[in-house]
Parts: sequence; C-alpha cells; structure tokens
Amino acid sequence: MLQEIFAGKLIGLPDIGFNALSGEQKAAIAAIAAGFTGLLSLFNIGGRFFWASLSDHIGRKATYYCFFLLAIALYALAPTFASMGSKLLFVGAFCIILSMYGGGFATVPAYLADMFGTQFVGAIHGRLLTAWSTAGIIGPVVVNYIREFQLAAGVPRDQLYNTTMYILCAMLIVGLICNYLIKPVNPKWHMSQADVAKLQAASASTVAASPSGSYGIGFGGLDAKAAMFWAFVGVPLAWGVWITLQSAAKIF
Repeated sequence: MLQEIFAGKLIGLPDIGFNALSGEQKAAIAAIAAGFTGLLSLFNIGGRFFWASLSDHIGRKATYYCFFLLAIALYALAPTFASMGSKLLFVGAFCIILSMYGGGFATVPAYLADMFGTQFVGAIHGRLLTAWSTAGIIGPVVVNYIREFQLAAGVPRDQLYNTTMYILCAMLIVGLICNYLIKPVNPKWHMSQADVAKLQAASASTVAASPSGSYGIGFGGLDAKAAMFWAFVGVPLAWGVWITLQSAAKIF
C-alpha cells in the first residue's frame, strides 16, 4: 500500500507514480516500506500492553467499542490522508490500527474470562481463535481480490485501496453491533458451587501428582538468573527496535 500510494514521494520524487519508477527506485521504496512494516510490528507489540492495561480501567466491552469506533474512523480517513499526500497521517493511522490488532489479542482472554469465568477460558479462547483465523484468511483474500479488480479496471495505483478501506469500515460496523449485542451468560448455564469444587479438586490432585513446571503468579522475582534471561531477550529486542525506528524514519 505504502509503495503504490506514495511511490516517488518516498524518495523525494513527488511527481513520479509507481509505474514510472525504475527498478532501482522500486528497490529503494521497498526498503522504506519494510521499515513501515517493522514500525507496524512495534505498535502491535505496544498495543498489547496499552489496550489490555486500559481495559482493566474502562472494561473490556468499552475497550472493544474503542477498537471499532476508532478503526472505523481511521479506515474511512485513510483514503483522504493518501489523497492529501500526508505520509505522517497515513502511517500514523495504520500504526494506531495495528496497535488495536495487538490490543484485541491481548484483551480478548480477559473479556472471555469476564463473560464465562476462568475455569474453561482456555478452551473457549481456542474456539474463538478459529473465527480469528478464518478472518485472517478471508481478510487478505478480500483485500487482494478488490485490488486486482481495481487494477484491471484501470484505477490509478494510488487509489487502488480506497474501496477496500470503505468495505473494511462496513465490516467493522458489523463488529461494533456484535459487541453491543454481547450480554452476560444466562445464569441457567452457570456451574453450581459443588460442580466447581469437584472440578477444582480434580485439577488440584493432577497438579500435585505432577509438581514440575511453572510456579505461577506470585512466585517470581528478579535475581541474577532472571536478569540474565531478561537481558538475553531484551538486548536483541532493543536492538531490533532501534533498527526499526531508523528504517521507519526514512519514510518521512
């Protein structure tokens, strides 16, 4: 998207469209677009912390309202940002959108736990991910199909994605309505206290028979060993973030 919409603008040639770029120039803007992809990944990571933390304060349903309403506005505005030639607004819009993608992943387990309790949230989350996976297949297929259709119809490359953005807005409106329709589980489906106690007792005996594994929340701490492992993960991550930010800076 970034390459086709902004083309020569990415390398200081604002009057040159994508088709007029040389092979060397296309390679240059592809490298810049790779930086954009890395930047989106950083916002995906950051969104998992930000939106999940926010949901602890405003509630899961309200957080998903934020996702849908904000995404509808940003997808609807994306073609306008592109026509304005504003790389900052366009990139910023999709960075926020990707933060909500990560935030949705991080928040939905807690949303499920609020709705159904924690006892079977893992299995329920697994079922939900089948729907998420289906969307992960259908979404790109829809985007690519519309792009090819627009391209065959002679639509300029910098406008190929306009219709797609509005279709995604319509899908998000459906999601907004679905979020509104979510209601607490009917009490008739609740487990009795006796059933819960019996199930927990069985689980406890299984854990007692197999004491190996994680100690769980409340048993951690920061000692030399933990610090070493955090450094093992954190140093490469920090280096990757730095390199990504350097690449992303070339967009502007």
